[in-house]
Amino acid sequence: MTALRQRKGSRGKDPGPSIQNLKPDCIAEPRQRFATGGFSWWTILCVMTGSIVGVSLGLLCCIYVSTLHENDLWFSNIKEVEREISFRTECGLYYSYYKQMLKAPSIQQGLYELIHDNTTESKRTINILQRMNIYQEVFLSILYRILHIQTYLEPIYFYIYTVFALQTVYVIALFITSWLLSDSWLAGALSGVWYILNRVDTTRVEFTISLRENWSIPFFALQVAAITCYLRPQLKPIHQRVVLWLVFVSTFCFCLTWQFNQFVLLVQALIIFTLDCLDFFTVEQVVSLYLMQVLSLLLVWLLQFCNSMILGSLVLSFIVSALFIKHFQTGLKMGGFVIRVGKLALHTLLVLTLTFTINYSAKKILQLKSDEHIFKFIKAKFGLGATRDFDASLYLCEEAFGLLPLDTFERLAGTVLLYPYLCTLSVLFILLLLVALSNLSTNGSGQACREREDRTFRMRPDVAYNILHTVFFGLLAFSTMRMKYLWTGHMCAFAAFGVCGKEVWSLYLRVLHCNTRTMMRLIRYSVPIVILAFLYYKFWPRLMEEISELREFYDPDTMELMEWIRLKTPKRAVFAGSMQLLAGIKLCTGRVLTNHPHYEDQALRERTRQVYQIYARQSAEEVHKELGSVGADYIVLEDSICYERRHSRGCRLRDLLDLANGHIMDGPGENEPDLISASHPRFCEAIKTDMPPYSTLFTRVFKNKTFHVYKLKKLKKKKQS
Repeated sequence: MTALRQRKGSRGKDPGPSIQNLKPDCIAEPRQRFATGGFSWWTILCVMTGSIVGVSLGLLCCIYVSTLHENDLWFSNIKEVEREISFRTECGLYYSYYKQMLKAPSIQQGLYELIHDNTTESKRTINILQRMNIYQEVFLSILYRILHIQTYLEPIYFYIYTVFALQTVYVIALFITSWLLSDSWLAGALSGVWYILNRVDTTRVEFTISLRENWSIPFFALQVAAITCYLRPQLKPIHQRVVLWLVFVSTFCFCLTWQFNQFVLLVQALIIFTLDCLDFFTVEQVVSLYLMQVLSLLLVWLLQFCNSMILGSLVLSFIVSALFIKHFQTGLKMGGFVIRVGKLALHTLLVLTLTFTINYSAKKILQLKSDEHIFKFIKAKFGLGATRDFDASLYLCEEAFGLLPLDTFERLAGTVLLYPYLCTLSVLFILLLLVALSNLSTNGSGQACREREDRTFRMRPDVAYNILHTVFFGLLAFSTMRMKYLWTGHMCAFAAFGVCGKEVWSLYLRVLHCNTRTMMRLIRYSVPIVILAFLYYKFWPRLMEEISELREFYDPDTMELMEWIRLKTPKRAVFAGSMQLLAGIKLCTGRVLTNHPHYEDQALRERTRQVYQIYARQSAEEVHKELGSVGADYIVLEDSICYERRHSRGCRLRDLLDLANGHIMDGPGENEPDLISASHPRFCEAIKTDMPPYSTLFTRVFKNKTFHVYKLKKLKKKKQS
């Protein structure tokens, strides 16, 4: 626990007269009684009340997002094809495998078709279970088959209700985290309410249902709750082992459901490494947490048919390096302040050097280039790499991968979340630095450790972990807006801990010289209740108004396109076009694709650039040749891309293609001096003239206000002379 200087003669007791000597009560202190085995009826009543409140808030969040989804689309009243079209971009791709498993004659046949898939990428047979994280779709499809609920629950509802139910798990995980940190279930209630009210910034599940993050982040929140419990002081060994298994299970589920798991776990491993260097964790805790990460990744590696992207991940290289250097660099925590800082600097340098060496060697041996585009994006984002790279630019130009907008903080402040969060973070982060300096000022001997406990501040390891967790993931959210969903949920739990916990209030009250037991209880109960009452008064009418707004899904052009493809084209026809549209074509029609939005494969990225030449300045012969090489029968051109106005000049897809091809961009504005004028008109515009050579190579077979579909003509082979 965070505590002030311990009194002389009180060694072995909890330090701090106002922080540790409070008697247990219903809301504030379930921890002490469980630690001592004193299960009174009052304690049991507290736990039951808190549990009921937590589950109720989780269910409320589930019902809330489900109602928003229904009201926004009128999902229960639209056609099946419209429901499937509502799964935009990669969401449609992932859901198509759930649909494919259900359509298979048997589970075994469905699994075989996924392992030997030849419809996702034309002219290729790929293992979907190896390439993508879709075990959740496989599991749900099997569960739907064996539960015999087909008569009263449609497959699509079983799918979306499961994803919405995970929001219940998410809220309960935040509830537990804040309850463990503050010893008050009022903190859990406050974190759950904040999560729901800040829905715009905490989740986007109601309109991106099958995104991988909506499956994985609830398990990540559970893992953080389990780690918080594992790091609590005075936890019995048997309880530690049980909680450690919970850490493993939640980490495994998180890794299995999201392809970006390795980057999130890398940030978490850096947090563990930092707290280990600063003497907040024991050796056993550090090794155990590292091993849980490694075992989870290796198990996922096996389930994904030895996916080389996992073995070549930075997090595995980092953990191996950290454990290896830690084992051989003895005496790291001995000596005075200057000596210890020097040793830590050397230790960090050795770990990072070995990490990059192992990672570079692993990627060379495995010939791994699957995650190359991510590192290109990071380099370009911070001005360290080429800005003309098509893959990097594709990410840089998307708003989701830009910096966190400032209006995010206005919304967070409007729900009274930002202010307690900043107050808690600033006070406890300064305290963490003081404790770290105090730890580094003493050597690692037993006598020195006892002297340190007698004369300096102390901080619980679970509190220290959550401080750095919110700092590290906050920085990640600042740099990349899409990653804010990893931060804002925990932000709710951390702010609630600050409002209801003793750590911050004890420091404030000591400054005011009124740090009494009565005052502490009064503030810890009254402040969260006042905040909850204010939030109810201000936002309950808005929530009722929001869920009463009724809209309807309306996309007639896309629906017309899907119906035409389904009725007028062969079942094995191959379609080329934008990644987002092709995912919908696969879901709605089952046709073969040339490319798709799951971008974690180098060969697919090269093929996507190849197909996207339909929006570049290329000759008809060149485009026909490129499309023919990937087996395309039809191309679908979208006016919204060909004449794009959503992005500014330099970020439109046609601009990215022009830059990658070395051509001058459209429209007024500056161009780099080495760019040249293209010798051909833009293909997506010129083909609509139906003039040779376009009419010679392509035939228009479908047209509406949004889409133009052309069929590739087969060229006769020239006779050999």
